[in-house]
Order: sequence, then structure tokens, then C-alpha cells
Amino acid sequence: MPGSVAAPLHLDAAALHESVLGWYAQHARDLPWRRPDVSAWAVLVSEVMLQQTSVARVLPAYEAWMVRWPTPTALAAAEPGAAVRQWGRLGYPRRALRLYAAAQACVDRHDGSVPSSLDELLALPGVGRYTAAAVASFAFGQRHAVLDTNVRRVHARAVTGVAQPSLTATAAEWRLAADLVPTELARAATWAVAVMELGAVVCTARAPRCDECPIRDSCAWLRAGRPTYDGPPRRAQGYEGTDRQCRGRLLAVLRDTTGPVSRAQLEDAWSDAEQRGRALGTLVADGLVEPLAADYYRLPVREWSART
Repeated sequence: MPGSVAAPLHLDAAALHESVLGWYAQHARDLPWRRPDVSAWAVLVSEVMLQQTSVARVLPAYEAWMVRWPTPTALAAAEPGAAVRQWGRLGYPRRALRLYAAAQACVDRHDGSVPSSLDELLALPGVGRYTAAAVASFAFGQRHAVLDTNVRRVHARAVTGVAQPSLTATAAEWRLAADLVPTELARAATWAVAVMELGAVVCTARAPRCDECPIRDSCAWLRAGRPTYDGPPRRAQGYEGTDRQCRGRLLAVLRDTTGPVSRAQLEDAWSDAEQRGRALGTLVADGLVEPLAADYYRLPVREWSART
């Protein structure tokens, strides 16, 4: 059934590791957050930025962010509105506030450093299971299952023989991912990023390049004739005319303006009054915008605190 994750008994994990790790050694992209001297903070920033956002869009935003705030202490000393403004048009701007809150927590609880333990990472505001495992693995070389969309797709095809994983990660998928992590600590973190890279550039969602795949000879999906996905519909998210687009337009006015903006300025950005009011209300509720007297608004200032 779609999303099934029962690993076949004949799976040769050692051979799988050798093939994927060998391929990664030859084909890994040179990304700044993967370099040997990168800080744990840089890894955390990159992981938050990469959520639902392509590498191509993240690269310039990441570089600019790290120049401005190279440490959690540097970001925590800024205004939260500065983080929202710096985030620019990267999308899903609540992530900027999550990074800001995480930086504050690093300063308050960990002397300005990103913690290394999985439990302490999970306790940072806005850091979930995937992000905590990724930072622990990539920044600190620990052995954890790191399960993002790309990894889930490789596992679904290569191990279980289905075209796509389930819509959301299941407990069984996490168990399978944990079972597939090499026991050798030195290889575990590399395995995590190697499988992720394989899913990102070869075992892609729409046009997998199976001829270039290092595990094509053992891939259960390929052996089965590449059966099509027959699970719940995967609807592409629209953007034009949505509340999300409206939120982006309103937030752009605030980002591009020094100081508070008037309601009239926001009205010029989006003509539909009902939708504009709804979107503005969610921006305020999310802590991205603060209402002021006389129908003025601004990005959040120092009094902002992390929302749980």
C-alpha cells in the first residue's frame, strides 16, 4: 500500500551504504553549510531556510544572513523586525522569527552557542524533530535518522518499491530511517546528507534520473517497473490570489518602508478589503506585524517574545 515502509528481508544495507556514500563523495554539491569549518549556527540557519525552499533561493539569503549575524548572540541583540526584514522574499517569514527566538534561547540557556544534544536542540523554539536531528548530525557528527522529503522519497522507492512516500512521515518511516543509518559514527552523518542529496538531484519527485542512480540495480521501485503513485491526491499549492500572496504583499510594504506604515499604504498593496483584513490579522497573530495607534503598523520590536 502507498507509504508502506516494511523493509525487505533481503536488503543489503552495507551495499546500500557503499553505493550511496561512494556516489556522494564524487557528486556532492559544494554548499557553504556543508564545509568542514562551518559553525553549528550556520547549519541551523541553513536548515531553517531550506524548509520548503529551494537551494537556489536560499544561497544568497543565507550568505547575507551569516554576514550580518554570524552567531546567535549577534542576532539576539537585534530587533525581531530586523530578522523579518532581512528574510526578504524567501517565503514563510515566520521562520525568521523562529530563528530569532532560537538565537535568544541559545544566548539565555547555552552561553550563546547552539547546543549539541538532541534534547536541547528540540527544546529550542521552532526546532522540530527533523531540524534537531539534522543539526546534531551535520554540525556535531552524531548518529541520528534525518528524515526530510528527499530522504523519504529515496527510502520509499529504493526500499519499499512505491513511487512516493505518504503525505506525512509516519512512525514506521522513522524506524526504517533509523535502521538504515550506518552503525559507524564516522559514516552516519555523511549517510544522512548523502541520501538527502541523492533525493534532491537524482531521485527527484517528478523526473527521476534512474540511469544515473548509484542504487538502480537494487531499487525496489525500478525493479517493479516504476509503478505510478496511487495514494491520496497530491495537490500543488497555488499562490496567485491567495491569502499567502496577500500576506506577502503587505509584509513587503512594511519591509521596504523605514518606520511605521499607514493602513492607507497597505490598502494600496492589496485591493480586496476583506482578504486584506484577514491576511493582516494573521500577520499580527503570528507576531510578524504590530498594530500601533491611529491605524499604523510596524515590524516587531524588542518587546517581541517567542510564541509557543
